[in-house]
Amino acid sequence: HQVADFCGVQVLTYALMSNHFHVLVRVPKQENISDEELLRRYRVLYPQPTPHVLARLVVMEAAFKAGGDVAEAERQKLLRRMGNLSAFMKLFKQRFSIWYNKNHARQGTLWSERFTSVIVEGNHHFASLAVASYIDLNPVRAGLTQDPKDYRWCGYSEAVSTGGAIVQGLRRALGVVGENRSDAEMLAAYRVALFSKGATMKRGDSKAARLSTEAAQAVAESDGALPLPERLWEQFRWLTKGAVIGSKEFVEAHLQQYREKTGNRLRSGIRPSSERDSEGLSDLYSLRGMTTE
Repeated sequence: HQVADFCGVQVLTYALMSNHFHVLVRVPKQENISDEELLRRYRVLYPQPTPHVLARLVVMEAAFKAGGDVAEAERQKLLRRMGNLSAFMKLFKQRFSIWYNKNHARQGTLWSERFTSVIVEGNHHFASLAVASYIDLNPVRAGLTQDPKDYRWCGYSEAVSTGGAIVQGLRRALGVVGENRSDAEMLAAYRVALFSKGATMKRGDSKAARLSTEAAQAVAESDGALPLPERLWEQFRWLTKGAVIGSKEFVEAHLQQYREKTGNRLRSGIRPSSERDSEGLSDLYSLRGMTTE
């Protein structure tokens, strides 16, 4: 959350597993960031600043006050890391590596390869809900828990136990931003969605666990059912292997941008989801074969 605040991105949910992690992040446009805000974000990274960090703050504050080329150079150095998914991931993995090495008496790199990413259409809330549910159900599929709220290192568990910023992330994933709905009501609806999808997910891996139908029914009866498309879970393997996910128009726009930027033509094009809910609200498309940054 510190790194997300610094980079100006929003963590919707996440799951930290034994040898990998998943995170769903919203990257809003960064516009008109003041010098005061840049300094605040820099301080967020260092709640217990070292003498070197304090010295850097003095230099930046003086430069911003004086203006000129030096101030602009300092400003651009920070702005390049704002609203940048690659910068967010790099900084987060670096900081996690430092923490992990310190606590396990080891040295060197921790991550074996660069992260992979999928673009998800934020305004198509069934797409963001599908990916958020897939992430929060990771510990269930791994057989680590029968209830995602009991797995300490996932976004849903954090939201239930501590609230805070992650609740707003799940609110966005569920598509209820701006609605007059309490956090408790939102989390109840998300729980119904999780258990509904967890009970209907396919077992691509014979060793993968899943939630029972009885558990999903009990959750629906106790928390109140929300009309959500349970069949989306069957598309999660399809969704997560795509490079772009969303409406047909959204995916086509990204394909066109990719072609204009690289001059490349993709062998595999836009593919529709094979499942749709009765109202057609999960009419999702995916673009495969495009490497995303």
